[in-house]
Amino acid sequence: MKNLIDRWRSLEPYLRSLLRIVSAFMFMLHGTMKLFAFPAGMGNGIHFNLASQMGLAGVLEAIGGGLILIGLFTRPVAFVLSGEMAVAFFQVHFPRSFWPTMSGGELAIAYCFLWLYYSASGPGPWSIDTILNRRVD
Repeated sequence: MKNLIDRWRSLEPYLRSLLRIVSAFMFMLHGTMKLFAFPAGMGNGIHFNLASQMGLAGVLEAIGGGLILIGLFTRPVAFVLSGEMAVAFFQVHFPRSFWPTMSGGELAIAYCFLWLYYSASGPGPWSIDTILNRRVD
């Protein structure tokens, strides 16, 4: 049993990379919905002007999510995206209700703390950051 537990624990870095990749892909979809109405628009197929706050959020989500997906500049990008999600929660969801389940803010909070975690933990082994760091070492 101890060998099984040790083997499972040894997979942590790879599962961290997998979580990063899947989460970043889903996060990018929020940005592409805002910018390009793809795969669906934000209500009635609309998209937002780049100069608007929602347009800026879409750029951060699409480009930042893409960088996190491939694991490039993961720590600083994750830190910025964590802040974006904190702003999204307090600006959009919190005024509706203190309770995230009532305000629709669960995803904003989840992404906020997920990206905060990646800003501290790094991307895991399946990332461009790791490949570039190996070349330097």
